[in-house]
Amino acid sequence: MPDHFRQIYAAHADRYDRMVSREDYQGNLLPALEHIRPLAGLDVVEFGAGTGRLTRLLAPLVRSIRAFDASHHMLDVASDSLRRMGLNNWHLAVADNSSLPVGSGCADLAIEGWSFGHATGWYPDRWREVIGAALAEMRRVLRPGGTAVVIETLGTGFETPHPPNPVLAEFYLWLEQEHAFVPGWVRTDYRFESLEEAVELTRFFFGDELAGQVEQHGWVVLPECTGIWRREY
Repeated sequence: MPDHFRQIYAAHADRYDRMVSREDYQGNLLPALEHIRPLAGLDVVEFGAGTGRLTRLLAPLVRSIRAFDASHHMLDVASDSLRRMGLNNWHLAVADNSSLPVGSGCADLAIEGWSFGHATGWYPDRWREVIGAALAEMRRVLRPGGTAVVIETLGTGFETPHPPNPVLAEFYLWLEQEHAFVPGWVRTDYRFESLEEAVELTRFFFGDELAGQVEQHGWVVLPECTGIWRREY
């Protein structure tokens, strides 16, 4: 579904943000990140920020966060929401994951969420090259002793980790074996306002098959497993 996701990120940011706002209703992700590294006082660089779901989570706690995404459309939504929060420690800009307009050694934490994995679908013949360049950029922006964190899906509709396809499973193994990232995972289940909304939003993003399962099982709460990989530099 490479073109499907490209179209969402280019033209449907509001609807996408509505969907992801339903995820992690139990609030498991932030404590998991705090367990990896306490966030207070950190300078953060975020890759593939999208509509700012991680940016909004981190900004109230960190000293500064500079967040980047390839889609200006997505960042417009992020900017609006961050302004409403009344914070002034953030900066957003359009940039590719392999080349961010920040200096070397400027961050304590480099983090991405649900961005790098898309390269496995968008660039099936060279995803290692594309993701490898982004990982190198993570290392470049980090100070000595900095932490890199990669967050990706480990399965929607599953209560235990279940990578959505073999290529993503290969990416995760490559991240661990070739780049020395340490794996972990948490549940970040979606909770929708109604079954109708659950069907609508899962069909919008994931497609008819999952939407059909949601409707059949009456899933207002949709299980989701999220992988969190970390490496210290």
